Amino acid sequence: MMNYWNEFKAFALKGNVVDLAAAVILGAAVNKVVNALVENILMPPLGWLIGGVDFSKLSINLPAGDQVVPITYGVFVQAVVNFIIVAWALFMIIKVLNRLHLHSDAKPPTSEEVLLLREIRDSLKK
Repeated sequence: MMNYWNEFKAFALKGNVVDLAAAVILGAAVNKVVNALVENILMPPLGWLIGGVDFSKLSINLPAGDQVVPITYGVFVQAVVNFIIVAWALFMIIKVLNRLHLHSDAKPPTSEEVLLLREIRDSLKK
């Protein structure tokens, strides 16, 4: 049982798992910001341009006997706009990171200790 717990601890505290958890939390926060941007800044002018339409209220009503079943496609349109904005933002972030990564391809200078160890190794080989 203790070995299982130690394995789980090693897995859960690995850098990749912690990084992933931080990314998920940050993604949720970014999602709220993007939704606020789309719903409150982008969609109202777009609705105004097409005649004062509120996208979140766009729907088609289907008759179902004595009731009406609404299909709210405006919510879908808004979700698509959110997706496009998030995808564009991620594209720009990845593009910048890739550009920074290209500049960091140069190898760092080798430390004096490593050079000394190499000399010792080479002299021992002879």
